[in-house]
Amino acid sequence: MTIKTAVIGSRIAGTSVLFSILDILASVGRDWEMLHGLPTAEPIFHVTLRTLDGAPYWDINGRKITPDAALAERPVPDFIIVPDLLFDPNTGLPEDFAPVAEWINGAYARGAIVTSVCSGAVLLGAAGLLDGKGATTHWGYADMLGRAFPHVKVCRERILIPAGDGHRVITAGGTSAWADLMLYLIGRFAGADEARRIAKIYLIDPHSDGQLSYASLTAGGQHDDQLVADAQIWAAQNYDTSSPVAAMAARSQLTERGFSRRFKKATGQAPASYVQTLRVEEAKQLLETTAMPIDDIAAEVGYSEPSSFRSAFRKHVGISASAYRKKWRALAPMAS
Repeated sequence: MTIKTAVIGSRIAGTSVLFSILDILASVGRDWEMLHGLPTAEPIFHVTLRTLDGAPYWDINGRKITPDAALAERPVPDFIIVPDLLFDPNTGLPEDFAPVAEWINGAYARGAIVTSVCSGAVLLGAAGLLDGKGATTHWGYADMLGRAFPHVKVCRERILIPAGDGHRVITAGGTSAWADLMLYLIGRFAGADEARRIAKIYLIDPHSDGQLSYASLTAGGQHDDQLVADAQIWAAQNYDTSSPVAAMAARSQLTERGFSRRFKKATGQAPASYVQTLRVEEAKQLLETTAMPIDDIAAEVGYSEPSSFRSAFRKHVGISASAYRKKWRALAPMAS
């Protein structure tokens, strides 16, 4: 049986994820066999690139893309994949995506499996498919997804979440999670052996530990409070001092309680949590680029007790400091 798959293109998407999805699904039942001198099988996935009207368009990087079909054209897809979309999370998805969301909703009602990568989950939310379900997205859009769709349980640390009856709604986290989604779909519909073969061909290592370790933990949003902005600048240079929150409050000439309220209102984080985030970010850099013992790194970034550092690191990043170092140091041979 051939699975009819529609990948949705748009003017606010790039091509890297889009064409990676098209290529990897087209390779199922073909590439492994070709590499091993075996007869190739009939394609398992029939993949088309679709847009609302099917007309050529320019992507977000200025490349001209020619789709295969309009959304409403036949064949009606069994699978729909929404790749990453780039838009300002403070303003939300552009209004002209409403007809696309409506079409996705109708396709789901007719039995299609609907999936998203990265910020594409926002379009699934607009289609009404995430209410009452768990969903994941890129960490930069997680807060926006929760605000826009309060009935969605946003699991920002998860890489992949199949949800709903028959697991017909599947969201994948950060941009590179497209590979995890592909392995999941291939394993589900072409078998675990085929998924393993594809993983070997493309050298894919599933992100089983989630995506927190990829997030820029210092992303605190934009605000207009200059006093808090000055405190943030000072904290970025002095996070390793013994009592940074008290020092920031003293510099602001506010009481510590008053400063904490104002800081949290502007950034969404308590000052102590913000400092902890800065310390963890610096520790990540040291773990990636040096051979310093972990206890020494803890002291370097301002922790007097290594156990406190280890606990804070796991809380913020989602994995232990030693696991983080192992993960990122493994990338060094590929970068050299």
